[in-house]
Amino acid sequence: MTRTAAQPTVPATATAPSADPADGAVERALARLPRVVDLLAARAAEHDRDGTFPYQGVEAVHEAGLLTLTVGRRHGGPGAGLADTVRVLARLGRGDASVALLTAHTLLHHAEQARTAPWPAALYRRLLTESRRGPALVGTLRAPAGRPPAVTAHWHGNAWRLSGRAPHCPGAEALAWLVVEARTAAEPVAAGRPRTGLFLVRADSPGLEIDPAADQLGLRAAAGHDVLLEDARIGTDAARLPRDAAGTPDPVAAAWHQLALSAVLLGTARAALDWSAGRLRTAAATYRRPLGELDAALTGAEELVHGLAARTDADPAAATRAPAVQLLAARTAGDTVQRALTLTGSTGLDRRHPLERHLRDTLSLRTQLPAEDAVLDALGGALLGG
Repeated sequence: MTRTAAQPTVPATATAPSADPADGAVERALARLPRVVDLLAARAAEHDRDGTFPYQGVEAVHEAGLLTLTVGRRHGGPGAGLADTVRVLARLGRGDASVALLTAHTLLHHAEQARTAPWPAALYRRLLTESRRGPALVGTLRAPAGRPPAVTAHWHGNAWRLSGRAPHCPGAEALAWLVVEARTAAEPVAAGRPRTGLFLVRADSPGLEIDPAADQLGLRAAAGHDVLLEDARIGTDAARLPRDAAGTPDPVAAAWHQLALSAVLLGTARAALDWSAGRLRTAAATYRRPLGELDAALTGAEELVHGLAARTDADPAAATRAPAVQLLAARTAGDTVQRALTLTGSTGLDRRHPLERHLRDTLSLRTQLPAEDAVLDALGGALLGG
């Protein structure tokens, strides 16, 4: 009998766990950020002058992984928190405030889905599928504070139908989805008083049209056109109605919105200050102190916004500080640009230079945040126990 030599024992190789593609996605996206900001800045003046939509800039943001940065980990996304979101938007604001604003709106919807899942699962999967194919911008149509929605929802047959005109919708011509605030005119059951809710609407839905009437002072590239809805049919799964007429505000959602847009505003102001400093460099001795004052104030506002964003990630209770912080940030950003314009004189108003665009953009961005009077009244009321 032939003996067979004993074969050496080969230890079994443990199967390594497959790497989660979301691991490191935030860091990779942040690493691409400087190149994206440079690209946005290079085209910002052209889009502002012509009032054209920055398709190339939005595409660059998408390709860098920045447009889906807040998609939740359970959906295969990076799951970026508020601190990273604020960091990205502040940098994008330095390049082009319009693109930064459009990015902010989309990131806020993904972040809210990761936190509270307001979108039905099937519709959100559809949005994610579209996001893998290309930029899928999401916009929100809400009435200004204290005013009723301009859109009415009628119950007809087995679906909602939306009608009305919603003005100044940023990104209107390029949105994939709109989240429309509407007031019900009739309920499928006797629910008593009309309610105000949010309805998810595909931008290519029958009955939805864009009126390209936008000719605003600032954020001109954002294409804030009017949206016309005429019996646009919305399925029951695309409606989110509160149980009561008023609904309950979510302080964390409000903090995300306020700090995200404050970051865009501060980024725009930082771009204005950087340009002014470069312009005044030949007379550095004369302008050193006033520029230093502007930089100190702006740095303080940036630290407030970034710091509160990080605190809110760690402790959602910190979100209640957002109204005061965004108020200070908005004031500081506006003051920075105004005073930079004073320092540079008539040169700053020359349309061949970016400072006057930054001025117009900061004025327009401030309308995206709660009105000062409302914020101060609420803060004072809280102190007085009212």
